Amino acid sequence: MLLIRSLIFTAAMYFALLVMGVAGAIPAMLSKDWAYWFMSRYCHVVFWLMRTIVGLKVEIRGHVPQGECIVAAKHQSFLDIIILMGTLPRPKFVMKKSVKWTPIVGFYAMQIGCAPVDRQSRGAMGAMLENVAEERADPGQIVIYPQGTRVAPGVVARYKRGAAALYQSFALPCVPAATNAGVFWGRNSLLRKPGVAVVEFLPEIPVGLDPAAFITQLEAEIEPASDRLLDL
Repeated sequence: MLLIRSLIFTAAMYFALLVMGVAGAIPAMLSKDWAYWFMSRYCHVVFWLMRTIVGLKVEIRGHVPQGECIVAAKHQSFLDIIILMGTLPRPKFVMKKSVKWTPIVGFYAMQIGCAPVDRQSRGAMGAMLENVAEERADPGQIVIYPQGTRVAPGVVARYKRGAAALYQSFALPCVPAATNAGVFWGRNSLLRKPGVAVVEFLPEIPVGLDPAAFITQLEAEIEPASDRLLDL
């Protein structure tokens, strides 16, 4: 029964994406504000569908960043992307370059100023910083996944240099974010499990640390907090 509900939810989610994505395309081309509005509304439609069809709720903990900053987030699932998009006032994601070509999702991502990065390229770090710099005129929350990809709950994976490069280059405070989203919406899984998916914003890391100390503190904040959320 859970699998059937999960499939119904997934079909409804993509149908809503098609309808809202097409409806908002022209306004999104004319205004970044409209692009954000449609993306945020879509995320809240997904939250409602999850809660109604599969019994999966979303909970936000901690202080949601409002000004310009870096949000370095634990990445376990497509769900944590949706939660951040629906919660932060003006997020801009550092994302895989291939997402740029994903129908509807890629269009809206580029409209709001996300930074596509070819992770296999030798100049990936410089390209990321250049793409982010181009969007600094429209301040927001630069969202990066410091492990570089989705990591299953409880799995250990090293923290890469990207978050430290942003922190050092732009002298912005960093807000770590923990999650347990992967428990309920796993990678390559059709099941969407009932429960409470949490994104927790942790205390801000101020500017001024050297890159090595920054990465050490970031990992020390995010990993234990994410592990604690697994016990909910």
